[in-house]
Amino acid sequence: MHPVELLELVIVCGTLLVTLLISFILKGKWRKIIQGLALLFLVSFVIFYFVRPYWIDMQIEKKVGYIQIYLEERYPVETWEYRTVPHREDGYESSNPYHIGVIFDTEPQVEYKYFARNKGDVIQLGWSTSELQSDSNNLMHLEVLED
Repeated sequence: MHPVELLELVIVCGTLLVTLLISFILKGKWRKIIQGLALLFLVSFVIFYFVRPYWIDMQIEKKVGYIQIYLEERYPVETWEYRTVPHREDGYESSNPYHIGVIFDTEPQVEYKYFARNKGDVIQLGWSTSELQSDSNNLMHLEVLED
């Protein structure tokens, strides 16, 4: 379990415990109202916890589509493949699932990282290579940020 997930669980359990303790102090209809709110809070967290991976998958699909449009406009004669973070697998918790890797067929040893906020806002975050010696001057698809 990733430390962020552990922190989320601690916060939710703490909030739920405090809410239930407050409900036991109160009497009558207030006790039932507070316990109902605690139950609603618990159910909403469980739904959020199980829906979140699917939501991330949908967002990644949408962002890959934005990057596809951007790359088709910028490099019309190129072909490429995408590499996404397998965010549901162990060991990838610290990787941002919204950073999409692109490997161009003309430059297979270099992976460029892209991020898309929306359809018109796609940026190249960086690059990585498997070669020992790399020179950024020789990269064909390196995009320089303009001020």
